[in-house]
Amino acid sequence: MLATQDLLLLLLLIPLLTILFLYAISGLSSRLLYEISLASSLVSFLLSLAVWWSLETVKGGFQSTYTLLLAPSFTFGLRLGVDGISVLFLVLTNVFIYLCILSLNVGTPKLNEALFHLFFLQWTVLASFLFLDLLGFFLFFEMTLIPIYFLVLIWGSRERRVRASYLISIYTLLGSIFMLINLLYILSKTGTTDYELLLQIHFTEEDQRFLWLTFFIAFAVKIPLFPVHIWLPEAHVEAPTIGSVLLAVLLLKLGTYGIVRFSLPLFPDGTIYFAPLVSTLAVLGVVYTCLTAIRQIDLKKIIAYSSVGHMNVVLLGLVANSSEGLQGALFQMLSHGVVSGALFFCVGSLYERYSVRSLKYFGGLTYFYPTFAIVFLLFSLANISFPLTSSFVGEFLILMGVFRQNFWATLFASLSMVLGAAYTLWTFNRIFYGNVRSLTLSSFQDLNRKEIHLYATLAFMLVLLGICPHLFLDTMLVDSVNLLEHARMGRVC
Repeated sequence: MLATQDLLLLLLLIPLLTILFLYAISGLSSRLLYEISLASSLVSFLLSLAVWWSLETVKGGFQSTYTLLLAPSFTFGLRLGVDGISVLFLVLTNVFIYLCILSLNVGTPKLNEALFHLFFLQWTVLASFLFLDLLGFFLFFEMTLIPIYFLVLIWGSRERRVRASYLISIYTLLGSIFMLINLLYILSKTGTTDYELLLQIHFTEEDQRFLWLTFFIAFAVKIPLFPVHIWLPEAHVEAPTIGSVLLAVLLLKLGTYGIVRFSLPLFPDGTIYFAPLVSTLAVLGVVYTCLTAIRQIDLKKIIAYSSVGHMNVVLLGLVANSSEGLQGALFQMLSHGVVSGALFFCVGSLYERYSVRSLKYFGGLTYFYPTFAIVFLLFSLANISFPLTSSFVGEFLILMGVFRQNFWATLFASLSMVLGAAYTLWTFNRIFYGNVRSLTLSSFQDLNRKEIHLYATLAFMLVLLGICPHLFLDTMLVDSVNLLEHARMGRVC
């Protein structure tokens, strides 16, 4: 039986081996290419479940650590490992890579190149969650820009895709400059970028504030936090369906994961110092994005602004300095990935049939797509944090944690549920009820087998998170509590 260390290595090797295999063997038919890629992504998903199963969550801490020597003569290497927090994001990454490949078809333009970028993105995101080193995290955090840039630029749906890919690059690289400064400063002060070694070092209060702020600027762009969120709606609108799904599910999580993994435990004084500023920006972001979403008629823009609002609520939980807030934020990160990814897949199904995304062209679709209407309603209810859905659990814990620190932040954050219900249910009503528009008279088939498989998987994940949240909260409990306690001990020191 494979040890967990071997499973971690396989998780990183499978995407690379798949890329090499697909390019080494020429003359493969598109169907065989598609089936091999689908099988590879399914194996990665099963391996991530095996890692989760083998993890001793009661024990806590990083397990199955492994060092990759990049320069053996200098004993320089990057360490990787997994704990109860990162393992859940490994599963989330692999299941959505599988679903994205499943959503493609044999006739997808430049299928080979699309699969290459999907596997490359899978590799970089998995490495970002696994490496226990600031340098390793920085390298792969930046490398995620490459595949998403080309997915938007080449497979984008409209002429503004060039501008969208340009905005992604400029915003991400601008934030990365500050992370690079952070990395160089830490290396000059401590002589190491190893995460576990840095946990043993107590930085001065001035250093913590500087380092926390430089890290936060880089992560805020990725989340994205108001007012550096402008690039995300533009990217979502121009990206293909899989590009929008991966942006919402994976890339946005790297920003909040970076805050959880590095900013909170390494610079606790900086977290306390900047918490009021972050909470203010997050609350402004929640209210602004909800009001902006109400004004939109493009389906992707509505979901994009909704996504920004939910991630700002997550940020409130991260700086709340409470166990409930932190666990709620981590849980909401998982929930947001499932819900936003599902909604973008739904919009992709509509766009595949009608080649438009504007609300003014739709109406009365329930007559033609009753099954699809039920699916869309389920994900819409999850988007407004309806009880028994995953979002309700996450936002309830966040609000409970924030309430102990800041009543007004809790009050304004709660508006996201009310305003979110307004634009979400309005959108659903405009699409599926009312008068049948002339465009929708050319009806198509209701959900096909592939779409049923895809939406059934997402619905199962959504219900599992909502009804059995303890399966995920118990996994992250010990490590999240240890992380918070370490941050509090750092402030005492």
